[in-house]
Amino acid sequence: VQLQASGGGTVPAGGSLRLSCAASGNIAGFHYMGWYRQAPEKQREMVATVTSYDTANYADSVKGRFTISRDNAKNTVYLQMNSLKPEDATVYYCKAARLGVDYWGKGTQVTVSS
Repeated sequence: VQLQASGGGTVPAGGSLRLSCAASGNIAGFHYMGWYRQAPEKQREMVATVTSYDTANYADSVKGRFTISRDNAKNTVYLQMNSLKPEDATVYYCKAARLGVDYWGKGTQVTVSS
C-alpha cells in the first residue's frame, strides 16, 4: 500500500487549502484513514480521521474549520482546510489503517503567512 499526499502550499492567514491522499489500492478496506501533522520537535498529532462508516473525528483545534472526506471511487481521502491560522503551518501526513497495520504517506508542507 502506498499513500501519496499532495495539496500543500503557502497561503495567507484565513486562506484555504485542500490536501489529497491517494492510495495505491482500494481504500474501502481500510478501517480508517486520517491526517496527522507534526511540527519540529513536537509529537505527531491527529488532525482528522474518517472511518469506513464515514464517521469523522477532529482535533479540537480544527473543529469547524477542517473537513475530512473520502472518495472510495477515487481511492482518495481529502482534508479541506479553511480559515487557516499560522499555528496550522507544518507538515501534514496521511495515514491508513487496516487489519492492525498502519500505513503512512510522505508529508506535505503547509505554510501559512501572517
